[in-house]
Amino acid sequence: MASQMAILARTRSLSKTLNPNPSFFKTITTFSFLSQEPQLDATEPPPPPQSSSSVPLPPNPTSYPKNWRSPPLNFSAAASLLPSGFLEQTPSYRIQSLAQDLDSPGLLNTFADWMTSQRWTEMKQLFEAWIRSMDKNGRPNRPDVSSYNHYLMANLMSGATAADMLDLVGHMEDCGVAPNTASFNLVLKAMHSDQESEAAEKLLQRMLQTGKAAPPDDESYNIVVSLLLQSHRNDAALKYIELTLKSGYMVTMTVFQDCVQACVNTGKLDTLVSIIDKCKSMDQNKALCPPWNLCNYIADVALQADNSKLAVHALQFMAKWIARGEAARPAVFLPVDEGLLVSALATAGRTYSTTLLDVSWAILQRSLRGKKVPNPESFLAKISALASLGDLQRAFRTLSEFESAYANSGKEIEEELFCPFTSLYPLVVACSKNGFETLDTNTSWDLNVYFQLESLSCADPPYKSVAALNCIILGCANIWDLDRAYQTFEAISSTFGLTPDIHSYNALMQAFGKLKKTSESARVFEHLVSLGVRPNAMSYSLLVDAHLINRDPKVAVSVVKDMVSYGFKPSKETLKKIKRRCMREMDYESDDLVEEFAKTFNLRMDGEARRNRLFELKFNSTAYA
Repeated sequence: MASQMAILARTRSLSKTLNPNPSFFKTITTFSFLSQEPQLDATEPPPPPQSSSSVPLPPNPTSYPKNWRSPPLNFSAAASLLPSGFLEQTPSYRIQSLAQDLDSPGLLNTFADWMTSQRWTEMKQLFEAWIRSMDKNGRPNRPDVSSYNHYLMANLMSGATAADMLDLVGHMEDCGVAPNTASFNLVLKAMHSDQESEAAEKLLQRMLQTGKAAPPDDESYNIVVSLLLQSHRNDAALKYIELTLKSGYMVTMTVFQDCVQACVNTGKLDTLVSIIDKCKSMDQNKALCPPWNLCNYIADVALQADNSKLAVHALQFMAKWIARGEAARPAVFLPVDEGLLVSALATAGRTYSTTLLDVSWAILQRSLRGKKVPNPESFLAKISALASLGDLQRAFRTLSEFESAYANSGKEIEEELFCPFTSLYPLVVACSKNGFETLDTNTSWDLNVYFQLESLSCADPPYKSVAALNCIILGCANIWDLDRAYQTFEAISSTFGLTPDIHSYNALMQAFGKLKKTSESARVFEHLVSLGVRPNAMSYSLLVDAHLINRDPKVAVSVVKDMVSYGFKPSKETLKKIKRRCMREMDYESDDLVEEFAKTFNLRMDGEARRNRLFELKFNSTAYA
């Protein structure tokens, strides 16, 4: 501060010495504020004399034109703050001037600024001018690979063709620059825009052959695979997708969706399963998930083809979408079509896939969110699948859940839902699959159905089910084991404390009828009628079968008459059986009655001609070579 004051004092003394007029010089203070002390003269100065040469005031501003506030167009160059002649320079001259002042890092910084404003043409002109200029040492500028890649990017965004891009990459060697992976990727993008799939594939192969110089990366593979899929060259695309996953690179969501769609459309489901498995095993690709509609389409195609692995993947993708929807705010609930899941359960039973069974049922429960019980078809499909898998323990547990869910549905509905002859027949087959050992061998769950049901009746809470016992009775009938069937029928009331239903009596009737014990089967029918149990159409059909096994079509026709009189309609299969037995026993009178029944109920009795030819064949001793 003291030095500033000394300099200021010397400056003022020097100015007074050079010019004694105090108003000629005005000092500028170095302080942040100016002195505001006024100095008044002792005598007031006289007014200036009026002369004829004095300058008049300007006219009234209202007389100026409307644009009086705008500066004049022909303003003086001396009044401008820009250097003289700068605005008259052409753009090429400015780029030439800029190219002479920039070094390599400065060039990259300029490119970075111009890329944000998409000044692609100026980037090309600057680079071309820069490589023709000299540096500070008087040597020609030498670009590096990064600056040249910016030049390639500018050409690509300016609409350069793939051939032009290849020529530019070829000129990189003239500049002493070796192209890297990013350089070739820009060329691949140009090929993708021009839909040149073959050229892109050849360039990718060249990159693979170069080794470590310019190896392809994930962007290279994704560009080529996307182009191949768009060109419907699915085999080549799948080959490079597998190579991408083998190299450990990431697959983009768009390429993954296009790959899934192409595999599904061409029926290459096993290849798609392999690709999905590899993606799930990698951290960078396990988050890939097709859209919701595509997941449903994949599941539908997989179930039609009985491809359980692909169906599992499709359902797992759908589970991801359900979880994302529940986590969103506000929550979005994505329900899965229950019919699709029923088909998945049926496919699990046909393909013996426990994973598909568990995933399907879990998604069904999550989709219903506890607000609704699954439909009967869902329970029956799960029971059928578990029966096919041989897991009888879970099958009977599911049957218990089924009975609890539809316990109060009405008598007629319960008879239809828990019928061992129709809806629960897969469980019946599973109970008698291995013959006697499945029914009563006391070793493991799969081999002692009856004993396990008996132990469950004493559990807490107890499980007692007439439907489960009916399956065992009918299973015994299927293997012609009348004793076990009869003992199980008696155990319904004696051991389990339950009341046999119409299905219990029907199963016992079939057990007697298969062993040609027609009279016992008829007595069972009479017994259930005497107890007030109303027989159903299956009861009459089983009684007809018992008489047909005994080769008595007349009594079978009389049973059909009783059946019709009680309001039941005979099935086409029942009438065909009677007609077939009438023909073999040459009972034409009963055959005529069967035809009348068929006409009454509009049943078309055809299809026996080819079967009858087997009985009309005449064999001789002629041998044919």
